[in-house]
Amino acid sequence: MNRKIILCGLLGAAVYAILAQAPLKKVTRAEAMAAIVSKPPAEYPAIAKQLKMEGTVELEATVTEEGAVSQVAIISGNPVLTKAGVEAVKRWKFTPFKEDGKAIKVVAPVSLAFHVGGGQ
Repeated sequence: MNRKIILCGLLGAAVYAILAQAPLKKVTRAEAMAAIVSKPPAEYPAIAKQLKMEGTVELEATVTEEGAVSQVAIISGNPVLTKAGVEAVKRWKFTPFKEDGKAIKVVAPVSLAFHVGGGQ
C-alpha cells in the first residue's frame, strides 16, 4: 500500500513538472524591435567582407524576465553570417516583457541585415 502512495505521489509530481513548463510566449517582431534598449552591432566576418557577401539573418532570441538574451536560435541565413548574428544578439538588452504586470520570459524573432560597406 505504501508503495502505491509513493508511486502516485511521484507520478503526480512528474505530471505537474511537465505541465508547469508551458511553452514560452512568442512576441511579434515589431514588439521585439520596439523593446530593444541596447543593440551592439554584429562584427562583419572578414571572409564575408572579402567575398562581398551580404544577406539577412533571421533568429529567435529567448529573452529573460530581466531583459537579457539567454539563448539564440538560427532560423535562416547564410552560415557565414549567422554566427556573427547570434553573437551580436546575445549582447542585446530588452525592456522586460510583461504579462498581467509580471515580467515574463519570451521568444522574440529578430533579424540582422549584413551589407558590405554598411556593416549590419
